Amino acid sequence: MPVQFLSDEWVEGVKQRLNASESFRKNAGTAKAKLQQVITGGPDGERRYWIKIEDGQIDMGPGDIEQPDATITQDYETAAGMARSEVSPVSAFMTGKLKVNGSMMLLMQLQGAIAELPRAMEEMDIDY
Repeated sequence: MPVQFLSDEWVEGVKQRLNASESFRKNAGTAKAKLQQVITGGPDGERRYWIKIEDGQIDMGPGDIEQPDATITQDYETAAGMARSEVSPVSAFMTGKLKVNGSMMLLMQLQGAIAELPRAMEEMDIDY
């Protein structure tokens, strides 16, 4: 049964797949990060979810995280394009479609782990 992109079920499915991924664990390494995602202009308005990476594991949930290391903001179309691997995060950033407030250095260190997100979604039946 398909899950709606950015729904609570989607968040849980992505989290489970990433925590089962050896590649994610390897890429995350010993990094610690608290990230806030903000997606604007979606079918249900703005959607916010948080990501916490620690000890090679990821935790995710709807809403806001206290004192994020970085806040990443993009519109729904950009977020969906990145999720489907149709839009590169670097391209989205360079064209201003993805905005970062906070530690760019930390995001660069986590680039390999973050690249695992679309791979985790490949196995999911998602409605956009």
